[in-house]
Amino acid sequence: MERKLGMVLGEVAPCMLMVLMEFCTIGLTILASTVLSKGLSPFVFVVYTNALASIFLLPYNTFIINRNKRDEFMLQFLLLGFFGVTMAQNLAFVGLTYSSPIVAIGMTCLIPSISFILAVLCRKTKVDLRSSNSRTKLVGTLISIMGAVTMMLYRGPLVKDPSTHLQLATPRFFVFLSRNENWLLGCSLFAAASFSYSIWNIIQVGTLEKCPDVMTMASSYSLFGTFQSALLALIVERDPNAWRLQFDMGLLVIVLTAIFGSLIKSNVHIWCTRRKSQFYVTMFKPLGVPIAGMFGCFCFAETFHYGSLMAAAITGIGYYTMMWGQIREDESSMGKTDLSEERAPLLKQEDQV
Repeated sequence: MERKLGMVLGEVAPCMLMVLMEFCTIGLTILASTVLSKGLSPFVFVVYTNALASIFLLPYNTFIINRNKRDEFMLQFLLLGFFGVTMAQNLAFVGLTYSSPIVAIGMTCLIPSISFILAVLCRKTKVDLRSSNSRTKLVGTLISIMGAVTMMLYRGPLVKDPSTHLQLATPRFFVFLSRNENWLLGCSLFAAASFSYSIWNIIQVGTLEKCPDVMTMASSYSLFGTFQSALLALIVERDPNAWRLQFDMGLLVIVLTAIFGSLIKSNVHIWCTRRKSQFYVTMFKPLGVPIAGMFGCFCFAETFHYGSLMAAAITGIGYYTMMWGQIREDESSMGKTDLSEERAPLLKQEDQV
C-alpha cells in the first residue's frame, strides 16, 4: 500500500508542481502589468529584478572563483545575458506595458518554432520532407506563426461589454490590459522577445554541453545581464526619480519575481526534469493559455477579448505539434544510437578475430 502511494505521489507531485508554477507565472505577470501601469519603468524593473536574482544565485556560482571557467565561458555567458536578459526581458516587459498577459503566454509558445527555423538556417538541423517527424515540426511551426499573426490582427469581441451595463466600471486594484494600450506594438515587442529567447536557447544548448552546471550558468548570465540592462536603463531612463523605490506594491513584485524566478521555479524545473524527462517541463508551458484565459474571463471580462484567447490557443496547439515532432525525432535518434552501441562490441570482436 505504501509503495503504491509512493508511486502515485511520484507521478502526481511533479504534475501538481508544474501546474502551480504556471499559475504563479501568470499571477506574477498580472502583478507586473499592474505595477508597470502605475508608472514603474520596465527597464528599471528588469535591472532590480535581475540584480536581486543574481544575489540569490551567487552561492551557486563557481564561475567567479574558477579562473579556467572564466576564460572558457566568458563569451557564452555574456551572450546569454545579452539575449536572455537585456534583449528578451526588456522587450517583454515593455511589450507588457502596451498589451496583456495573454499576449505574453501566446507569444512565448512561438519560441520552439523560431528556434527550429533558426536551427535550419544555421544548418544545425536538417529538414527531410520524407520524414513524418520533420513534416510534423513544419506543421507545428506554421500553426504557431498563424496563431501569432491572428493575435496581432484580430482581437474579437469583449467577454463583457462595459457599455451594456448602466453603472460605470469601478476602478480595479489589478490591471490585466495595459492602460497605455497599443496592441500591435505590444504583440510585436513580445514576438521580438521570443526571437531573442530563441537565440538564447541555441546558445544555451551549446553552453550546457560544456558546462552542465545549470545553476552556475543561470547565476553567471543573470549577473552579466544585470550589468548590461543597467547600462541600457541608464541610457533610456534619464529621470533619477524612475530609480527610486518605495515600500509599496512595486517593491513587493520585484522581490517576488526575483525569488520565484531564481530560486523556486528554476529548482522545481531541475527537479522535475531529473524525475521525469527533459521534455516534461516544456510540455506544461501552453497550460498558461487556459490559466490566463480563466483570469481574463472571470476577473477582467471588461478588458478581455475572445479573439486574443483564441489566437493564444492556436499558438499553443502549434507548440504541442512542434514538440510532438521533436520528441519523436529525438526518440528515433536515441533508438538508432542504442542500436549502434549494441552492434559496436560485435564489430570489435570480429576485428580481434
